Amino acid sequence: MTAPRRALVVIDAQQEYFEGLLPVQHPDRDASIARIDDAVQAAERAEIPVVLVQHELPAEAPVFAAGSPTWDNHPVVAAHEERASHRVTKQFSSVFADTDLEDWLRGQGVDTITLVGYMTNNCVIASAAAAEPLGFAVEVLSDATGAVDLANEAGRASAQQVHETLMTLLHSNWAAVVDTAQWTAALQAGEALTKSDLPTSAAQGRSAV
Repeated sequence: MTAPRRALVVIDAQQEYFEGLLPVQHPDRDASIARIDDAVQAAERAEIPVVLVQHELPAEAPVFAAGSPTWDNHPVVAAHEERASHRVTKQFSSVFADTDLEDWLRGQGVDTITLVGYMTNNCVIASAAAAEPLGFAVEVLSDATGAVDLANEAGRASAQQVHETLMTLLHSNWAAVVDTAQWTAALQAGEALTKSDLPTSAAQGRSAV
């Protein structure tokens, strides 16, 4: 199997998820930001590109307001800004929507993107799904991402339920889901990670009931 040509894409590791209106609740946000740092350091050692993405809305917006303190990257990620291979700002959930990321990745010869950051239930899943028709393989690091509790007219779900369900969903179709330590080992070995598929996941789901 040909070694993957990876890029690590750090999605919205911003203060909004720590000090703002959208605090990440599962996994523990201090633990997940530490795993993001581990992944960035591993990528830097392996000399693979690191892309830092920030969500940006108008200055009057209640979240991710341009120039606001909660728009800033978390200090752990901000420490890597000067060494980042590429930086992207976005206004939609997907890292590809109205950005130059697809063209930039193709210019670097990347065929596999590794997603870390926030939130599992919004930008991570949207970016993984958007990568499929573009032909990029996707990896998601389960302990370097995070979700929030949700409740609305359709129902309610805890952050843990949301995160664990979406990791299972992603691995069934759109992404190879592993933890940071597993990914780092694969990175060092130059090995591809494998995901499941929908028929297999569905069959295993039936047998587990």
